[in-house]
Amino acid sequence: MPKYVIERDMPGLGKLTTAELQGASQKSCSVLRDLGPSIQWLHSYVTDDKLFCVYLAPNEELIREHAKKGGFPANRITRVHRVIEPVTAEG
Repeated sequence: MPKYVIERDMPGLGKLTTAELQGASQKSCSVLRDLGPSIQWLHSYVTDDKLFCVYLAPNEELIREHAKKGGFPANRITRVHRVIEPVTAEG
Protein backbone atom coordinates (compact mmCIF):
# COMPACT_ATOMS: atom_id res chain seq x y z
CA MET A 1 0.00 0.00 0.00
CA PRO A 2 1.42 3.43 -0.88
CA LYS A 3 2.54 5.67 1.98
CA TYR A 4 1.92 9.42 1.99
CA VAL A 5 2.97 12.43 4.06
CA ILE A 6 0.20 15.02 4.37
CA GLU A 7 1.15 18.58 5.28
CA ARG A 8 -1.67 20.51 6.93
CA ASP A 9 -1.32 24.27 7.52
CA MET A 10 -2.96 24.89 10.88
CA PRO A 11 -1.87 28.19 12.50
CA GLY A 12 -1.63 27.93 16.29
CA LEU A 13 -1.68 24.13 16.27
CA GLY A 14 1.17 23.84 18.75
CA LYS A 15 -0.89 25.70 21.36
CA LEU A 16 -3.79 23.24 21.35
CA THR A 17 -4.46 21.37 24.56
CA THR A 18 -4.26 17.62 24.93
CA ALA A 19 -8.06 17.51 25.01
CA GLU A 20 -8.31 19.51 21.77
CA LEU A 21 -5.81 17.24 20.03
CA GLN A 22 -7.71 14.22 21.31
CA GLY A 23 -10.94 15.62 19.85
CA ALA A 24 -9.27 16.18 16.46
CA SER A 25 -7.89 12.64 16.56
CA GLN A 26 -11.32 11.24 17.38
CA LYS A 27 -12.86 13.11 14.43
CA SER A 28 -10.17 11.79 12.10
CA CYS A 29 -10.65 8.22 13.30
CA SER A 30 -14.41 8.49 12.88
CA VAL A 31 -14.02 9.56 9.25
CA LEU A 32 -11.47 6.79 8.67
CA ARG A 33 -13.93 4.19 9.97
CA ASP A 34 -16.58 5.49 7.56
CA LEU A 35 -14.15 5.33 4.62
CA GLY A 36 -13.24 1.72 5.30
CA PRO A 37 -10.05 -0.28 5.78
CA SER A 38 -8.22 0.86 2.64
CA ILE A 39 -6.93 4.04 4.34
CA GLN A 40 -4.91 4.04 7.55
CA TRP A 41 -3.45 6.83 9.68
CA LEU A 42 -0.06 5.82 11.09
CA HIS A 43 0.95 8.90 13.09
CA SER A 44 1.32 12.68 12.97
CA TYR A 45 3.87 15.28 13.99
CA VAL A 46 2.49 18.43 15.66
CA THR A 47 4.53 21.61 15.14
CA ASP A 48 3.73 25.25 15.88
CA ASP A 49 1.67 25.87 12.74
CA LYS A 50 1.61 22.62 10.77
CA LEU A 51 0.59 19.02 11.16
CA PHE A 52 2.54 16.36 9.25
CA CYS A 53 0.56 13.12 8.97
CA VAL A 54 1.70 9.75 7.67
CA TYR A 55 -0.98 7.63 5.99
CA LEU A 56 -1.29 4.43 4.02
CA ALA A 57 -3.82 4.73 1.22
CA PRO A 58 -4.36 3.36 -2.28
CA ASN A 59 -4.36 6.88 -3.78
CA GLU A 60 -4.21 10.60 -3.09
CA GLU A 61 -7.92 11.07 -3.83
CA LEU A 62 -8.94 9.00 -0.80
CA ILE A 63 -6.71 11.14 1.42
CA ARG A 64 -8.37 14.29 0.04
CA GLU A 65 -11.81 12.78 0.71
CA HIS A 66 -10.78 12.06 4.32
CA ALA A 67 -9.65 15.69 4.76
CA LYS A 68 -12.83 17.07 3.22
CA LYS A 69 -15.13 14.91 5.35
CA GLY A 70 -13.07 15.65 8.46
CA GLY A 71 -13.05 19.38 7.87
CA PHE A 72 -9.29 19.82 8.01
CA PRO A 73 -6.78 20.93 5.36
CA ALA A 74 -4.56 18.78 3.19
CA ASN A 75 -2.34 21.49 1.75
CA ARG A 76 0.28 19.15 0.36
CA ILE A 77 0.15 15.39 -0.18
CA THR A 78 3.43 13.70 -1.04
CA ARG A 79 3.90 10.04 -1.86
CA VAL A 80 6.79 8.33 -0.06
CA HIS A 81 8.90 6.17 -2.34
CA ARG A 82 11.45 4.89 0.15
CA VAL A 83 12.43 5.30 3.77
CA ILE A 84 16.05 5.69 4.80
CA GLU A 85 17.42 5.77 8.31
CA PRO A 86 20.81 5.48 10.05
CA VAL A 87 21.05 1.73 9.38
CA THR A 88 20.74 2.48 5.64
CA ALA A 89 24.32 3.77 5.83
CA GLU A 90 25.49 0.31 6.83
CA GLY A 91 24.48 -1.13 3.48
